[in-house]
Amino acid sequence: MEVKLWNDKREREMYENFAELYAIIKATEKLEKAYVRDIISSAEYEPECQKLIAHFKTLASTLKDTIPSIERFADTYKMDCPAAINRLVTSGVPATVEHRSAAAASATTSAAVVAECVQNFITAMDSLKLNMVAVDQVHPLLSDLFASLNKLSILPPDYEGKTKMKEWIGRLSKMGAADELTEQQARQLHFDLESSYNSFMAALPNAGT
Repeated sequence: MEVKLWNDKREREMYENFAELYAIIKATEKLEKAYVRDIISSAEYEPECQKLIAHFKTLASTLKDTIPSIERFADTYKMDCPAAINRLVTSGVPATVEHRSAAAASATTSAAVVAECVQNFITAMDSLKLNMVAVDQVHPLLSDLFASLNKLSILPPDYEGKTKMKEWIGRLSKMGAADELTEQQARQLHFDLESSYNSFMAALPNAGT
């Protein structure tokens, strides 16, 4: 005896769509696992993943009234596919694209902080040249510089500039706001700033290339 899963053409189409959605989720799960295990390369993974995501989005849009929750669909059909659900529903882009975006964001942030550090170095050195040597003039400039250096994770742990700035900030904190650096102290601070700036530039990745 033949058992019919559908009563009309509309129901038949719905079940066919269910079967296709099931296949896409399963295929994405296999693809994600293959990529994580280095069975396939990034170049092979990305276009295949993009195709599956595109098919999924089209199908999910068609089935949104019938299947309001993809997670519930996966539970109903006992699909243990967490990687596929994450890729198709949560992320919506291939892992390779996600990684590139994160790297680009990190590089953009680092570039902005490098620019901030350079600006703070130059401002501090220029201020000393203009004889701005009062504690309440110098202290904020060194504090800004120290704060910007601490934001930059690409500096080596033994970078001397941070140590020197911390020492100077500590020294200035013990002085009164109206106190001024002596000529010798101002010269030493300018020398420390200049040498710290040079070692800062040398420590940056691809410096001088």
